[in-house]
Amino acid sequence: MSLSHRSEDRGVAIPDSIPNDLITEIFLRLPAKSVARFRCVSKQWRSISHLPYFTELFLTRSRSRPRLLFCLRRGFPYEWSFFSSPQLQNPYDCKVSVGFHMKLSRDMFTSGFCGPISGLFYISMTEISQKRDAHGLHVFFNPLTRQYASFPQLNTDRKSTFFLGFDPIDKQFKVLSMSHPYCEDMNNPRILTLETRTLRWRKIHCPLNHRPLSEVVCINGVMYYSAQVFKTSYENSDETKRSYVIVCFDVRSEKYKFIDAKRYYDNLISYKGKLGRIKWRYVKDGNTLELRVKVLEDVEKQKWSTNVYTLPKNAPIDRNNIYIAGVTATGEIVLSEEYTSSERFYIFFFNPGTNTFQRVEIQGFGEYYHQDPRHRVFAFVDLVEDLHVTDAKYLKSGQRLNIIRERPTLRKPQKICNSGPSSKDKYELVEDLE
Repeated sequence: MSLSHRSEDRGVAIPDSIPNDLITEIFLRLPAKSVARFRCVSKQWRSISHLPYFTELFLTRSRSRPRLLFCLRRGFPYEWSFFSSPQLQNPYDCKVSVGFHMKLSRDMFTSGFCGPISGLFYISMTEISQKRDAHGLHVFFNPLTRQYASFPQLNTDRKSTFFLGFDPIDKQFKVLSMSHPYCEDMNNPRILTLETRTLRWRKIHCPLNHRPLSEVVCINGVMYYSAQVFKTSYENSDETKRSYVIVCFDVRSEKYKFIDAKRYYDNLISYKGKLGRIKWRYVKDGNTLELRVKVLEDVEKQKWSTNVYTLPKNAPIDRNNIYIAGVTATGEIVLSEEYTSSERFYIFFFNPGTNTFQRVEIQGFGEYYHQDPRHRVFAFVDLVEDLHVTDAKYLKSGQRLNIIRERPTLRKPQKICNSGPSSKDKYELVEDLE
């Protein structure tokens, strides 16, 4: 990109081109969507942003500036809206503003939802107007870049649960389909690898019949979820014994392992790169919240460590409107309110190491939903952008994803918020999936 000219006023020669080191540094400060756009400027910019060194460095930088992702759900059929905000870095930031990304059309009935895994969500949808099968339209999508990839339905009438996993070594996404109990092929799940070749479902063998009970959490290429095991008594074939396990599925090798569990756990989390479980309860005085954290230290020996933390007495938390959103890479436990309101919305950070607690007000939701402010909120921590995923050839532009894109009229920035939409929102319905 030539910039060669001379400044007559200063008498200083301006370089013929921007140094590659400067281009790299600029790109590293941009979101992945902007990097993809700037590749169209010149061959030089395109080649720099595709270098393996650059993509790995971009991922490292992205991990140092993670974001919070918020999915807001309203009504029935569900309407999904996606926002993100900077994750708390400065302990004195008590207010942050969200940025709007996309909204899924209400014309699409959502029957399955999973993610985010390395920035992607899985969703199963039905197009109401055409009365499609509820499990017939399966889509990956990235709410930040609006990229998507659809994949085929299973050629079977069985009911299934779908899980999304990511192999960080081969940079591959896989979908695991588990049959519901009492199906003939219950112990023969299917798996699909999202890649550039023709997509197809493959049968794999599972050594233990089980029923998935919880959402999946994917940690370092291993998918974990709680499940119920069904064992038929040899003495009485009509008698079925039930027990619980935590299923460990290696995405790369496609092999199963099982961890015995005395009860069902629905709050599996990633805790500093390990599988964790968190339960919260109020102690006897009714004003103090206690967090019990268990971390899987050794998978083979099934050894867990346990820690109990107590939040400050009379912490400003509504026990009827709170849940654990996750744990950051630095070990901070994040709690989120479950529903938005017409007043304020808060998330809470608790650092067990320093025993510090902070409430953060999330601003911007009410400006989009001033007429109907109550929404179910799903909050996710440590959202990181990966150019390996963004550049995947199987991902298409979101121009053909059935979403409603909002084009708010920006108002004058405030001190805390960068910008926000006006109360008069404008919408554009984008084309349906092919």
